[in-house]
Amino acid sequence: MVKKKASARRPRRAHNPAFKARVALAALREDRTMAELCEQFEVHPNQIADWKGRLLERAAEVFGSGAPPEPVNLAPLHAKIGALTLENDFLESALTKAGLLSAKP
Repeated sequence: MVKKKASARRPRRAHNPAFKARVALAALREDRTMAELCEQFEVHPNQIADWKGRLLERAAEVFGSGAPPEPVNLAPLHAKIGALTLENDFLESALTKAGLLSAKP
């Protein structure tokens, strides 16, 4: 009976997004050959090409292709500032009349 040789395939790995980005950016720089990148990162060339392509496709999303933020309504904030200023002025005058607040420098 002939025994089959165990497969030399490596088990499936799950790479995190930071690793994928690092590999894709290294591929974009083109300062190394694909073979050198495969050896350095221990990833198949097709995988590197796929990650590079996805990075190029979605690069515009990084710079905010979404809708602009909605403007903030400042009217309630200005009203609150006015109310707090009025309250502070009232308390300052009341405490000064009662002699509990020293003169301002």
